[in-house]
Amino acid sequence: MKAGIVGLPNVGKSTLFNCLSNAKAQSANFPFCTIEPNIGIVNVPDPRIEILENLVNPEKIHPATVEIVDIAGLVKGASKGEGLGNQFLANIRETDAIIHVIRCFENENIIHVEGNIDPIRDKEIIDIELQLKDLETVEKRLEKVSRAAKTGDKNAQKFNEILNNLKIGLEKSKSVRELSFNLDQLENYIIPLQLLTQKPVLYICNVSEKDVLKDNSYVDRIKNAVANEKSEVLVLAVNAEADINDLEEYDDRQLFLSELGLSESGSVKLIRKTYSLLNQHTYFTAGEKEVRAWTIPIGVKAPYAAGVIHTDFEKGFIKAEVISFDDYEKYGSEIKVKEAGKIRVEGKEYIIKDGDVIHFRFNV
Repeated sequence: MKAGIVGLPNVGKSTLFNCLSNAKAQSANFPFCTIEPNIGIVNVPDPRIEILENLVNPEKIHPATVEIVDIAGLVKGASKGEGLGNQFLANIRETDAIIHVIRCFENENIIHVEGNIDPIRDKEIIDIELQLKDLETVEKRLEKVSRAAKTGDKNAQKFNEILNNLKIGLEKSKSVRELSFNLDQLENYIIPLQLLTQKPVLYICNVSEKDVLKDNSYVDRIKNAVANEKSEVLVLAVNAEADINDLEEYDDRQLFLSELGLSESGSVKLIRKTYSLLNQHTYFTAGEKEVRAWTIPIGVKAPYAAGVIHTDFEKGFIKAEVISFDDYEKYGSEIKVKEAGKIRVEGKEYIIKDGDVIHFRFNV
């Protein structure tokens, strides 16, 4: 799963990305690895995998991960190709969620591209550019679908109605995620369009260090503006996060956090919220060779989860032997869990729960 960091120039995007790319504050043990200069794989902080590591003592551990992309700063006119607009919009299209950084602090030494601090205006600049690009996509598709609808094609008529509703909403400066559609309409018609404003958004209000534990007036305005958007807001002091990550020792970083009144870094909160925003959760496999966290969509059944490991596991699925994480931690080993009668045998209809420790049985 991939999330893209977006925002106007000079709002703290690259500093935030560098905090994540360093990622020392996540954990004393798990580093971040860079694939390309603007793409990285971030481990999802999860104390459960460390507990399983201590109980099982495996040769390797593999935490869950999220791919983070630092996308070029957007300017007005991006939807028409201004600045790096086309590249920016193409990069967003490839992501599953958006991390939108908004400047919510005053600092005369950091020039704002629009001349002054106005987080609502900044948010709307990006919203409008994404909405205009989506409107272009919808109108192009509408040209083709409307012709098919006139021939009496029932599916085309249904799609035509949906596209017209999307067009009306976008023309009213509404993002697609603000509009109401049922599950069938979303899965079969809207999601395949890969519309930019349909993607879930986590708004990062970048504040000064003094405001990290309280909302300032800029943050309040953003929270009010996105109340009906089906999005989330996280307040971060990005420069303070950078200072924390500059410290080499884990204990020093924890001391810095405590001096700020924080129990954990904002980077950790951001990664965790991004994972949640993507509608993902985790199950584990645990053995002497490795303990691994597997990422799956919330609500999937056992065969699908097995297929994440290998397609043969899904094709030849027989059963899943399931231990809840709480039972694994309580009894301390798989043998003791089995002795306590706490291993469950589940079939094809079982919906995987967050934290399940699973052995899959299959036959190909």
